Amino acid sequence: MDIIDSVILGIIQGLTEFLPVSSSGHLEIGKAILGDNSVPEESLMFTVVLHFATALSTMVVFRKDIINIIKGFLSFKWNDDTKFITKIIVSMIPAIIVGLFFEEELEQLFGGNILLVGCMLLVTAILLFLADKAKNTTKKVSFKNAFIIGISQAVAMIPGISRSGATISTSVLLGNDKTKAARFSFLMVVPLIFGKIAKDVFSGELSFENHNITALSIGFMAAFISGLFACTWMMTLVKKSKLSYFAIYCVIVGVIAIVFSLLN
Repeated sequence: MDIIDSVILGIIQGLTEFLPVSSSGHLEIGKAILGDNSVPEESLMFTVVLHFATALSTMVVFRKDIINIIKGFLSFKWNDDTKFITKIIVSMIPAIIVGLFFEEELEQLFGGNILLVGCMLLVTAILLFLADKAKNTTKKVSFKNAFIIGISQAVAMIPGISRSGATISTSVLLGNDKTKAARFSFLMVVPLIFGKIAKDVFSGELSFENHNITALSIGFMAAFISGLFACTWMMTLVKKSKLSYFAIYCVIVGVIAIVFSLLN
């Protein structure tokens, strides 16, 4: 993978991780268009590095929230911060179960299956259209809601289903405040990403040996910087109920992906 491809894919990951258009789906489409011929191990390493970059950008954007949550948690009292962390843990359960017991099945979906990506983008579009029509509320995410949102996050492991789109839409359709829904959606994925990276590194599945460190570093920076922009922008868009624009985009890209796959 050369430098230009690393920058392009890094920007795609940074933008689409937070914008509700499926980062995994766009990475698959991007790799197909760029003719990515990297072996599975190299492709996996690059994907992991990009996800690490967007996880860090999330922590930067929500640094004040994270610091306050940690302070509240360390007070060892059953307060709002302790409840929030517990809800995050609850939301992780479905994704952990899927990741542990269906990892091989999931990996088979990431082989450039553009037809699947296109169909799942259409599903994402439907979710966004429905969420955009939901009424504004001031309701917080409950423990039950956290688990249901976690199920959406697990389903979003399928390329083409937007993780942020699915989780934010599910939360909003459950009657939660849109801003709180977006905040919960972005923060709930951080521990999962770091957990996944730690698992792969300690199990020996990932190693920086025989990898283009320059390409990885440039891809990381591109994803981190574009992620900062996208995360901040997305919070504003959710408040203003602008998700329908992304729904239209998902329909367009989804149809193009389906036609592209059928013609090839």
